[in-house]
Amino acid sequence: MLELGHGFRVVDIHARLGVDGGERGPDVAPERLERELHQAGIVRAAVAPRAQDGGYLAANNAVARQSVERPFVAFARLDGPRHPTSRLRSVRAKRKEYHVTPGEVEQFAYDDRFHGFVLDPVADGLPGSAVLSTLADVDLPVVVHGGRGFPPERVAETLLEYAFPVVLAGFGGHPLDREAMRRAIDLLETHDSLYLDTAGVRYRDVLERGIKEHPDRVLFGSGAPAVHPNVAVMELLTCSVPEDEMKRVFEGNPTRVVSALD
Repeated sequence: MLELGHGFRVVDIHARLGVDGGERGPDVAPERLERELHQAGIVRAAVAPRAQDGGYLAANNAVARQSVERPFVAFARLDGPRHPTSRLRSVRAKRKEYHVTPGEVEQFAYDDRFHGFVLDPVADGLPGSAVLSTLADVDLPVVVHGGRGFPPERVAETLLEYAFPVVLAGFGGHPLDREAMRRAIDLLETHDSLYLDTAGVRYRDVLERGIKEHPDRVLFGSGAPAVHPNVAVMELLTCSVPEDEMKRVFEGNPTRVVSALD
């Protein structure tokens, strides 16, 4: 794809990095991801591992290792035993030995290789209250994958009470759930620690509403490699919003939430 010439400095809050050094499924090798980000004019990107079974310690370390001397900022992916929507199943759930512990969260937080965390409750389960309390203590941003299996209301019930910065991926409406995206925008009125990223948001009216009503709470996320960064940037460029608000979404807001992206 051709390089974009949009004139903005862009940083990306939401990308996934292959951890095996090659391509498998939708993952791409670090070299290709770096090249595609450059084509889109993205100067830095937060990256985390893809979903997998059996824990994320090795995958997180691999992402941190592959981020060295590249325009990547490593986020550690976390898992847990709790069910994303069923309180009963959460009570009955048992922690497995590979599920993240509060001590591991502290180690990630104070390791200068990591600058935030990723939670995907549908794929990985929810950590227990001790882990969430530790996330609040370390106060690093957490990108949260929501969607139909973990709607915005459930995000508010389970995570926003802890007050660590939550970046709700895709406006909380993956896949293409416009009403859920609108409800996530509504949550910005009452939760100061909540932010929304633009990954996979295909509705221009939703993007424009979020940016115009909350210009300081929307962050650019490409969703790469599932979405080519060029496509993600172009979708945002088609929005009818003032240039200064576009700059905030592309750079100002992400760097304020994740200082390492600056």
